[in-house]
Amino acid sequence: MDNGAARVLVVDDEPTVREVVVRYLQRDGYLVHELDRGDLVADAVITFQPDLIVLDIMLPGLSGLDVLRAISPNKIPVIMLTARVDESDRVLGLELGADDYVTKPFSPRELVARVRSVLRRAQPATGSTEPLRFDGLIIDRTSREVTLDSRTVALTAKEFDLLAHIANSPKQVFSRRQLLQDVWDSSPDYQDPATVTVHVRRLRHKLEANPEVPRWITTVWGVGYRFEP
Repeated sequence: MDNGAARVLVVDDEPTVREVVVRYLQRDGYLVHELDRGDLVADAVITFQPDLIVLDIMLPGLSGLDVLRAISPNKIPVIMLTARVDESDRVLGLELGADDYVTKPFSPRELVARVRSVLRRAQPATGSTEPLRFDGLIIDRTSREVTLDSRTVALTAKEFDLLAHIANSPKQVFSRRQLLQDVWDSSPDYQDPATVTVHVRRLRHKLEANPEVPRWITTVWGVGYRFEP
């Protein structure tokens, strides 16, 4: 009996990595299922119904990036495990919809903190938080839904978090370091600030008529980003 515990699917072909990750997650109260192959993930998504997936990039059967492509429509939050040298794979994983990443070697406590953060932010908000409304753009923080000109915009959990955070303070300039701390509950010690850049680029492609000349999220060169109401 899981008593309502969140379900985390851990996919890594290194037994020692899985052992450590599973142990720390279980210690934190999560119900965990582990796999060592990428081509087993699709079935596990159906049978285990995970709330979040911890996914290695280099996997037998099917790479982590191909897994991301396959499960993207399910909108399950994903935290990637990547080698520190695989910057291109890391960026591509974020582009494909991953919510976060942790580089190997990693701190198990940091990984559990990321899991906790992503799961918390992926849940609908409680209370009566009023939607943010800007010239056809509506950000509903209770249902975590975004519409633009009456069209629903599909966002990942982290994309929504980032948009809602900066839109809640229009015209305020946020540095990438500040956004890592506020939205990712992390710091540049564990996270590459380029993560923020990738998420902003993804938001622009989903929200902007012309991502190269953004209407909503503008760049303040040398400083960071701000939301234009």
